[in-house]
Amino acid sequence: QVQLVESGGGLVQAGGSLTLSCAASGSIFSLEPMGWFRQVPGKQRELVAFITRGDITYLVDSVKGRFTISRDSAKNTVYLQMTSLKPEDTAVYYCNQQPPSQALWGRGTQVTVSS
Repeated sequence: QVQLVESGGGLVQAGGSLTLSCAASGSIFSLEPMGWFRQVPGKQRELVAFITRGDITYLVDSVKGRFTISRDSAKNTVYLQMTSLKPEDTAVYYCNQQPPSQALWGRGTQVTVSS
């Protein structure tokens, strides 16, 4: 069973940047597509972006032009580059398949954007 570990979160001022990483313990080749999700307390986890094996990407409107999703299949890693961060981007970020598999949820990584 593949395990996913998210990292790269932190505290950043509005307008700043962070790059999140999602490292898989095994091959992500079969996890198609791979996505990033985020959750704030009291709200449902929401899809932020996903990327297919063929590097076709999708980003929700609220992050288009600011976030970039990419993958390095050789390293079994998926990235989320976040720029021009806003306070409303504050959340715990998770990676998973899209649609997500309950068995693959990790602990996530906290992103906090201060105004």
